Amino acid sequence: MDPILSMKNITKTFYGNFANSGVDFEVLKGEIHALVGENGAGKTTLMSILYGLYPADEGEVYIKGKKVDIDNPSIAIKNGIGMVFQHFMLVEPFTVAENIILGKEPKKIMFIDKKSAVSKVKKISEIYGLKVDPNAKISSISVGQQQRVEIIKTLYRGAEILILDEPTAVLTPQEVEEFFSILKLLKSQGKTIIIITHKLKEVMEISDRVSVMRRGKMIGTVITKDTNEHELATMMVGREISLEVDKPDIKKGKTVLEIIDLHALSKINEKVEGLKGINLSIKEGEILGIAGVDGNGQTELLEVLTGLRKVKSGVVKVNNEDITKLSPRKIKERKIANIPEDRHQRGLILKNTIAENLIMGYHYKKPFNKCGFLNKKAIDDNAENCIKEYDIRPASKDVKVRALSGGNQQKVIIAREFELNPELLIASQPTRGVDIGAIEFIHKKIVEHRNKNKAVLLISADLEEVMALSDRIAVIYEGKIVKILDAKDATENELGLLMAGIKKESSDIEGEN
Repeated sequence: MDPILSMKNITKTFYGNFANSGVDFEVLKGEIHALVGENGAGKTTLMSILYGLYPADEGEVYIKGKKVDIDNPSIAIKNGIGMVFQHFMLVEPFTVAENIILGKEPKKIMFIDKKSAVSKVKKISEIYGLKVDPNAKISSISVGQQQRVEIIKTLYRGAEILILDEPTAVLTPQEVEEFFSILKLLKSQGKTIIIITHKLKEVMEISDRVSVMRRGKMIGTVITKDTNEHELATMMVGREISLEVDKPDIKKGKTVLEIIDLHALSKINEKVEGLKGINLSIKEGEILGIAGVDGNGQTELLEVLTGLRKVKSGVVKVNNEDITKLSPRKIKERKIANIPEDRHQRGLILKNTIAENLIMGYHYKKPFNKCGFLNKKAIDDNAENCIKEYDIRPASKDVKVRALSGGNQQKVIIAREFELNPELLIASQPTRGVDIGAIEFIHKKIVEHRNKNKAVLLISADLEEVMALSDRIAVIYEGKIVKILDAKDATENELGLLMAGIKKESSDIEGEN
């Protein structure tokens, strides 16, 4: 079968570093093709070149055998290419329908035909099972729903080649199954799909072929049915790798975090409660995992714990001190570290350098600040140490964070928060959009922290991650903890059902203390 897409000898450099080096990439019509590799391997750069966001320094692109010069996304779209990014490109004050039609608005005489737009969005969403309210504002819907909007936006523009960057990062196991059904439907209708992902289990389940990149080069392409997860992981990292979490049994110490009957207003609709009487505790030497579909109170809980959201009622204690009304800075000074769920909104200043981001939140304290002035040597030394310890790429403290891959941006946050050596580590989606090698590293860091008799609150949409790392798992649904389980006894199916609100009546908070 002739390829629908060929990229030949693609080369691209940033700040003197090769993001892509002589890459050849070929995709067949009607296949689901997985593109895998570590963060910084060049996957997203390669697809961004295909989508017209970056010009290649060298190389050629062919669509259906014809050479094309894709200077911008408009030309990519005209050539039947659509891309859904890991970090969504949506206008929050606009409605779902307005975002989807933006740039391709249906017109009635000289005006935008909003009725027609809503009708078209509804039709596409129904055909592909991507349920979303066309009239809802982006700022009021969950991350998972925002992803659906991005997919519908691409389909609305008639893409034949659909590029998806980490498409299942915010989905439950049941939602992943539904999403895979959608991909299979698209494939059956002749669409070609490229998935950038780190989830090798999903690669094996959904893809026809897999291309592996490492450090800017294409290592090879294999037929999925002829390979396995272990072989792909070794190709990606260039060494033997294991995601088995070695988590020894240790004796729990005193209670570090205690949440008592916590109520707070919803972020989406501040006329109703987002947290409805939360009771939780975490002891020294324990990882408590929170499992739940995005939008069920996780964000509100994080914002309360980090001082970003006021409490309606209830108490939060850390080491028996009431921190309920403390400011974010005061909370951080209690040695509470936070890996936020949205690294762009809450974790980084993208226009600043790696070195500057590595001291964010601690910039006013010694050794980074002396008598009101920043200590450049201390800041640079800290950056050099963190870059080496946490394998941040490219290894230059002066690179702007916006130029890093999503996974390397996450490593900057991980480095900054772990270097605090916190009493309580709040980790929300710590490995979202992170490659298999970095996942192994981050998991080990979290477990090592727990093994030092520290407390960890883990919030993750990845059930495998929650089950592997947690000592206990609390399932949250509609702002309530519906059940707390010993991680050793939990099953993926049971957790998935609880997350969907099934068996809600079987609330069980035994073992909370």
